[in-house]
Formats: sequence, C-alpha cells, structure tokens
Amino acid sequence: MVPFLLLASRSPHRAAVLERLGAPFLTADSQVDETPRPGERPPARAARLALEKAQRVADAWAGPGPALVIGGDQVAHDEGEILRKPGTLERARAHLLRSRGRWLTFESALAVVHSESGECQTGQCSVRVRFANLSEGEIDAYLAQEQPLDAAGALYSEKLGAVLLDRWEGADPSALIGLPLHLLHRLTKAQGWPLLGTSWPPVPSA
Repeated sequence: MVPFLLLASRSPHRAAVLERLGAPFLTADSQVDETPRPGERPPARAARLALEKAQRVADAWAGPGPALVIGGDQVAHDEGEILRKPGTLERARAHLLRSRGRWLTFESALAVVHSESGECQTGQCSVRVRFANLSEGEIDAYLAQEQPLDAAGALYSEKLGAVLLDRWEGADPSALIGLPLHLLHRLTKAQGWPLLGTSWPPVPSA
C-alpha cells in the first residue's frame, strides 16, 4: 500500500518546500525537546533531532494506512558555535550586524521513517553562506518586513532574506530552508517510494 506523506513539522517554510512537489501531505507537531546537549556538535544535533521528530510522529500515527514520515532539522553555526533562533528583534539585529561579511554554516538533516515497518533512512547536507555587508538601515528594513524571530541565524532565505547573502556553497539550495529536496528524494527512493514517480494517496480527512 502506498503510504501517506507526513511531514513531522508545523513549519510553514518546510511545508512550502514540500508543496513544490504537488503531492498531498499532512503535517504533525513532533513536540520534541530541542534543547542542545552538552558538547553536541551541530551536525550531530541536527541528525539526532531529525530522527527523533520522525520516529515520534511515526509512533503516534493512527491513520487508515501507513505513513512515510519526514523529520527534518537545521542547525546554523558560526565555526561550531550554534546560533539559536533569536526570539526578539533586538537579538536578531545584533546577530545580523555581527554576521556582515562572515561565513556561516547551515547543517540540515533528514530522517524518513515508515510507520508500519519501522524502516528508517537518514542523511545530511550542509550549506555555507556569506552575509553581505549591508548597512544598519538595510538590516532594520529587513527585520521590520520579515520579523525572522523563529529562523536560525535570523535568516528567511526563501523571502527577502536572500538579499542578505552574497555567496553560498552547497549542493542543494533548498537545504538552506531546512528541507533539502535532493536528499529527500534519495531517502524516499531508498524506501521504495521515490518522490518522482510515486502516486501519493490523498490525505485522509480529519
């Protein structure tokens, strides 16, 4: 039976990336504690949280058929120092001022778990970006318009935040938003359900 696609996230940004496929999918809040563990490196943290989110939502799935659960996480860091979501405009402004002209790294991890078989595929990729030397006025205008309080590194790259960057290095531009589609296709294909070529069932009604 073809499984339902289930995104273990309420993030509108990850959902928007998945919507590009034109496939029906559901979303669910994993409610995973994202507190960093002492000494945990950014790639390891992203991988752990992506897997925990996918497994928790897969374990809780009680739909009319199996689900292919996608868990994702992204960790932004400055040479190993994890950059948390700012939460306030003041912290977002301070971070962006500090980031001007600097290279930051965004680690993205995915886990795909089949709710019935428990089969799991995981993978990671990273993107390095260099922030442009914008003026304080330009940064303030970006903050006023985007309000990026829940974004790692205060960066909504899929929106106006793209003007904050002058270079990026990585294999998949969608990884910067936290849901790398090339990696996701590889993981779902390994499960036997490639993103391209699978006729996904319509989502069940609530």
